[in-house]
Amino acid sequence: MADYKAPLRDMRFVLNEVFDVSKLWAELPGLAEVVDADTAAAILEEAGKVSGGTIAPLNRSGDEEGCSWVDGAVKTPAGFPEAYQTYAEGGWVGVGGSPEFGGMGMPKVIGAQVEEMVNSANLSFGLYPMLTAGACLSILNHASEELKQQYLPNMYAGVWAGSMCLTEPHAGTDLGIIRTKAEPQADGSYKISGTKIFITGGEHDLTENIIHLVLAKLPDAPAGPKGISLFLVPKVMVNADGSLGAKNSLGCGSIEHKMGIKASATCVMNFDGATGYLVGEVNKGLNAMFTMMNYERLGVGIQGLALGERSYQSAVEYARERIQSRAPTGPVAKEKAADPIIVHPDVRRMLLTMKALNEGGRAFSSYVAMQLDTAKYSEDKETAKRAEELVALLTPVAKAFLTDMGLETTVHGQQIFGGHGFIREWGQEQLIRDCRITQIYEGTNGIQSLDLMGRKIVGSGGSFYKHLSDEIKGFVASADASLAEFTGPLKAAVENLDALTAWVIDQAKANPNEIGAASVEYLHVFGYTAYAYMWALMARAALGKEGQDDFYASKLGTARFFFARLLPRIHSLTASVKAGSESLYLLDAAQF
Repeated sequence: MADYKAPLRDMRFVLNEVFDVSKLWAELPGLAEVVDADTAAAILEEAGKVSGGTIAPLNRSGDEEGCSWVDGAVKTPAGFPEAYQTYAEGGWVGVGGSPEFGGMGMPKVIGAQVEEMVNSANLSFGLYPMLTAGACLSILNHASEELKQQYLPNMYAGVWAGSMCLTEPHAGTDLGIIRTKAEPQADGSYKISGTKIFITGGEHDLTENIIHLVLAKLPDAPAGPKGISLFLVPKVMVNADGSLGAKNSLGCGSIEHKMGIKASATCVMNFDGATGYLVGEVNKGLNAMFTMMNYERLGVGIQGLALGERSYQSAVEYARERIQSRAPTGPVAKEKAADPIIVHPDVRRMLLTMKALNEGGRAFSSYVAMQLDTAKYSEDKETAKRAEELVALLTPVAKAFLTDMGLETTVHGQQIFGGHGFIREWGQEQLIRDCRITQIYEGTNGIQSLDLMGRKIVGSGGSFYKHLSDEIKGFVASADASLAEFTGPLKAAVENLDALTAWVIDQAKANPNEIGAASVEYLHVFGYTAYAYMWALMARAALGKEGQDDFYASKLGTARFFFARLLPRIHSLTASVKAGSESLYLLDAAQF
């Protein structure tokens, strides 16, 4: 497998030339004094170095060794504790954290690039700081000042880690039926009892303490999701002076043996009267957790993008070097026994598909991150409200579409390697195994599609969607005539999505099954249309510069490929949506 190299040039292009993020930062008071273009460039450069030099070399060995569990203790693979120490000392765990508690305070759009690099280098490794950063976010936004002061500095510093303890063996996505109990104590604390499964980083040897955020129900809680509260439960109790005390009454019962991300500990966690502290309001735990989950869902989407990028880097290097057969038009490398496989049309189709989906995904994830920054920092209520509604709309698309495209991209990379892609030594099969989980955790992609279609489209009467549709139409209307080859198909695509959106909203009035029947294909139509907008923006930034260097010529060529070969997928998907739900219910359960 090729050594990982952070795509810094493309990241700078997206941030500076496509979106002009410095202008956005200057307009947001909370960021204007924290970050500028030079600061951002330095951060990304250093993140690229630590990702490529320290973390990436552990990807294969970590997969081979995996985590081990002995008597409740989890050991991560060789090199992980040392690499995590290096990562933590660089301040990377707290890159987006509040400066008040020791974080860097960087905007999410910078954090998104750092996440991509770390996850491209080693997804298993990247999950540990990702869960810590997410836990910090919920604590920062919902916990008491005392809990913030006591826990956030060490978590941002990477001295302590965090985990998110949601589901249980019987519950799956239906958190309303969890059974973990929280018993109030006279001192204001709670005793937490229950079992949680699929807990990423629930136990490990990377930090001296792990701070668990646990969903549980009080004895008198209402039934269902309205009766869930959130609790901070440390692995090791923290004394008033900040020192560590006795171990809390909790433990790791086992770790899962998984298809991929084997160096990430996925734990069964048992809480046996463990001491915990309420985060946020009683029975409002899901609200506090969703603060974390919106960021995490974008982060999972970025994982799909990251693995696609790693796959592409290896595949394109292999395609340039591997010789096999001759080009259809005649020998290219006449001095060799055969031509590099990059001359063959199908190999080019796969490489360009990977490149177009990766670069489109990087622009889209950055766009969503910018909306998160705007929602968080804008002092204009209407601007913040619009950004919040766009985040609500785009988060399920970012999570599901980026990961669906990530799997497609890793599979293309494996296919380019042929038989060598199926064996372990080249690394491509690991990327597919690791990528597969991204479509499942943080809410399966089917659940994300239902969220988009049911809550964000039908639930808002299309008002959230209108923000994006109007923005795209405004771009098309104001675009220079030189962009017509891109804006023409983009206009047609958004008009198709407008009509499809209206169709589903109308059909759902008479038949609620239409929402679920349409959801997955609809999300993909949405995703390709959103990518078309990203590619039109990138084409605008590159047009006229193609003579300067190959970067811009490559960008325009990839844009043309996307519009010619990938955007047309929306037509078959649209037809599938409009076929309706009837054919899904032609069989009785016994007939399957």
